[in-house]
Amino acid sequence: TMAQTFYGHFYIEHNRGHHVRVATPEDPASSRFGENFWTFLPRSVFGSLKSAWELEATRLRRADKPVFHPSNDVLNAWAMSIVLWGGLTAIFGWQILPFVAIQAVYGFSLLETVNYLEHYGLLRQKNERGRYERCTPQHSWNSDHICTNIFLYHLQ
Repeated sequence: TMAQTFYGHFYIEHNRGHHVRVATPEDPASSRFGENFWTFLPRSVFGSLKSAWELEATRLRRADKPVFHPSNDVLNAWAMSIVLWGGLTAIFGWQILPFVAIQAVYGFSLLETVNYLEHYGLLRQKNERGRYERCTPQHSWNSDHICTNIFLYHLQ
């Protein structure tokens, strides 16, 4: 589903990085208190990309595989985007590329807008052992209202 936005690394980082580090300073996808969206966006985009690559490299290293391996999920996600964008270019010509690029930036920016809103200013505290407290409902925005669910595709 992220192939059209060339943002497939989000799947890896969001599930294995963000869900572990949510509402901590180590999480690039948790907005800080007082941070505006335009400061958050590049930190989240580039921080998430870096995190996804590091998480996947660690996974492959543990499996005794090189980082540039066919089972690298970041590379596989990007390959899906290349195939999709290549197919669209083959069908509609190179002129479609600016439109595809614009919709990609718009698409992942909307996704990051949701990340910004869901975690704005929320911070888990460290306990006496120096570990972060367990993540609870107070560490993310959540809404089970029908209108919110429809507009956000049950994202929360």
